[in-house]
Amino acid sequence: MEIVRSQRRNGSDGSGSSASLPLYKSAPSLEFRLEEFGQYAIDRLRVLQAISDGLSRGKKPEEMENLVSEQWRANMKHQDADKTLRKDIISHFVLRLVYCREEEMRRWFLSMETALFRYRFRLQNAEAQKSIMNELQLQYNVLGNAEYETIKDKLTEAARSVNFTSNPEAVFYKVPFEDVPELVASRRVFILKGFAFVPRNQVVSLVCTIFRSNISKALALTNRKWRAMIQDQEKDRIAPMVEALGNVYLGPDYSKPKDCAEISLKDINQLASTSFPLCMRHLFGKLREDHHLKHQGRMQLGLFLKGVGLKLEDALAFWRAEFSQKVGAERFDKEYAYSIRHNYGKEGKRTDYTPYSCQKIIMSTPSTGDHHGCPYRHFSEENLRAALNKMGVGGRAMDDIMDKVRNRHYQLACTLTFEATHGTSCETGINHPNQYFVESRKFFESKNKHSQPTA
Repeated sequence: MEIVRSQRRNGSDGSGSSASLPLYKSAPSLEFRLEEFGQYAIDRLRVLQAISDGLSRGKKPEEMENLVSEQWRANMKHQDADKTLRKDIISHFVLRLVYCREEEMRRWFLSMETALFRYRFRLQNAEAQKSIMNELQLQYNVLGNAEYETIKDKLTEAARSVNFTSNPEAVFYKVPFEDVPELVASRRVFILKGFAFVPRNQVVSLVCTIFRSNISKALALTNRKWRAMIQDQEKDRIAPMVEALGNVYLGPDYSKPKDCAEISLKDINQLASTSFPLCMRHLFGKLREDHHLKHQGRMQLGLFLKGVGLKLEDALAFWRAEFSQKVGAERFDKEYAYSIRHNYGKEGKRTDYTPYSCQKIIMSTPSTGDHHGCPYRHFSEENLRAALNKMGVGGRAMDDIMDKVRNRHYQLACTLTFEATHGTSCETGINHPNQYFVESRKFFESKNKHSQPTA
C-alpha cells in the first residue's frame, strides 16, 4: 500500500500512467496475499464478462457506459482511491497471467480490457485524457486555423455524422489514417492525402489502438514467460490457481437440483428432446447411438445429469443400460461404475463434483472421436446447422445464431437457440448448461399451468 501511495504522489501508479487510469505497462512491486490473488481476479472478471455480454447483445454506447460504471462501482471501487487503484493493477496482471495461455483466451481478454479502458477513458476529464495521451507518446499535431478553413465544410459533414459540432473553436488532430482503423472503417472521420482529421471526442480511438497494441505484445511476452519459467516454478502454488481461474464460473451453483425436481429414467428421453442444451443433447444422442462415450464426454454429460436431478442409483442404471450393450455388464461394473459413484462424492476423496459451466466446456479441446465440448465452437458450420435444424431452428433465428458463432459469441448463440426453441426471451443469457435446463423446465411448467382449463 505504501508503494502505491508514494508512487501516486510522484504522479504515477507504478504501471505506466498518471491519474487513476493505469496503462499496465509493467507490473509494479506490490505485495498481496494469495486470497487477494484470486478474489481480485474474480471481481475484475465479473466486470469483463458483463462487458462481453453487453457488447454481444448490441447495447448502445451510452448503455455500455452505464453498464461499465455500475459494474466497476459494484466490483472494483473502494472508498479509498488508493485501494481501488491497487486492486485495479493487481487484478489486471493476475488475469493477464490467466488469459495469456491460449490464443482464444488472449483474444477475449484483449478485447474486453480494451473495451473497459475505452469506457473508463471517456469518463476522464480533458486534462487527464491529455496526460494519458502524453504517457502513450501520442504527440499528434492540432489542426491549424489556416488548414481548418480550407476543409471545414468536409469536417463539418463528417462531424455531423457522429453528433459532434464543428466550429472554429473545435479541436481536431491530424493523424496518419492507419492509426485510426476503427474510425476509417466506420467512416467517422474525413481523410485527405493519407491523414485522418480526428475530433477531440473521437480521440479515444487513437488511445485505444495504442493501448490494445501494448497489451497484445504484453500478453505474448507473458505467455512465453509462463511456458518457459512460471508454469514449472509455481506448479504447486500459483499454477493451480491460474488454471482454476481460467475456468471459473461466476453464476449460481448447479451442483444440486435446487430449482427443479429430481428427474427419473422414464422421463429422460422426453427431457433430452425438450430441455437439454445442444451440447448435452449431442452427447446424449451419441451415447444412445454408440452405447459409449470417452472419459470427458462421460464427465460432461454425467455431471450435468447429476445437477438436473438424476439420483445416483438411476445414474448407475442409466449408464449400465447403455454401456453394457457394448462392453458388457461385468466390464461396466469393473471399469466404469466407480467413476460414476466418484462424481457423486461416494468414492475416493468424497468430493461432490459440480457440473461443467459453459466457460469450461467452451475451453475444452476435443480430439477425433470425442463428443464433449461446445458445439457452437467445435462443430463445423454444416454440422452445426444440421444440429440446429434438428432442434427446429431455422430462418432468421438460424442466421442470427450463426452470426454470433462467427463472432465467437458462443454463449449468446446458445441463448438465441433457447429463445428460438422456446419462443421466449432469456434476458440473463445462458452461462451454464444446467441453467438452460432449469429455465426450460420453468418455461414448460408455466406454459402447462396456463394452458390448463380453470374450474
